[in-house]
Amino acid sequence: MPEPVTQTLDVPGATLTYDVRGDLANRPVLLIIGSPMGASGFPTLASHFEDRAVVTYDPRGVERSVRSGEVTELSPEDHAADLAALIDHLDVGPVDVFASSGGAVNALALSARRPDVIHTLVAHEPPLAGILPDSEAALGAVEDMYATYQRDGMGPGMAKFITLVSYDGEIPADYTQQPAPDPAMFGLPTEDDGSRTDALLGQNLRGCTSYAPDFDALGKVKDRIVFGVGEESSNQMAGRGGKAAAERLGLTPVRFPSGHGGFLGNEYGQPGKPTEFAAKLREVLDR
Repeated sequence: MPEPVTQTLDVPGATLTYDVRGDLANRPVLLIIGSPMGASGFPTLASHFEDRAVVTYDPRGVERSVRSGEVTELSPEDHAADLAALIDHLDVGPVDVFASSGGAVNALALSARRPDVIHTLVAHEPPLAGILPDSEAALGAVEDMYATYQRDGMGPGMAKFITLVSYDGEIPADYTQQPAPDPAMFGLPTEDDGSRTDALLGQNLRGCTSYAPDFDALGKVKDRIVFGVGEESSNQMAGRGGKAAAERLGLTPVRFPSGHGGFLGNEYGQPGKPTEFAAKLREVLDR
């Protein structure tokens, strides 16, 4: 795989950093995105597409993409504007998009507002808690997690995040009344460092999970959208969000190998099944 060429793009309120692998004249370009996961989560997946031009980026406020001004909460619409600006800047649309987790939510917002820049979107496990049958309990758990982060810091907040996203099945009404998980169980800090700008808990959590997709707009381009769910995670909140969104559009979700991070190599020490995952992604994109 060619070494990535790193560049930046100034957008209102931030400077985005992105990486290009291969020749952008090779169309369609494959854009691989997450949120709040940045480009550092995708080298293994990108390496399976040496025949494609691949673009990855850090969403605003993540890793190398620095925000300017006051650090406030973000919405999928904010990220969709950034993605549209990046695609327009590179002059490569329409692109194929593989979008993971919060990135899938942002890509759905992009598809609704700028369908002209999307060739095919594979939206893998968007955590759309607001469209689930148990949305009240799920969003209540998110609000509790955010309040915990604001009150006690990253360790307690992240412990609740891990516990929630790995919960199998519908979120019960009394979920927030259960004993709080111990951050030390997950190797998380128990001391509060005083910061409240974490990209996940402080900037993207609530806007992402509560996002209400424009299903009327998405319905007009549903032939270009594929929802993916993990074989091991399809009954967890993000997988259920993907299935719920697919059902709203009359689509059948595609099962991908492994779980929510099935595309990962050893980027974070929790590898999925990247070879099998990439093969399934290639199959879907080649249809």
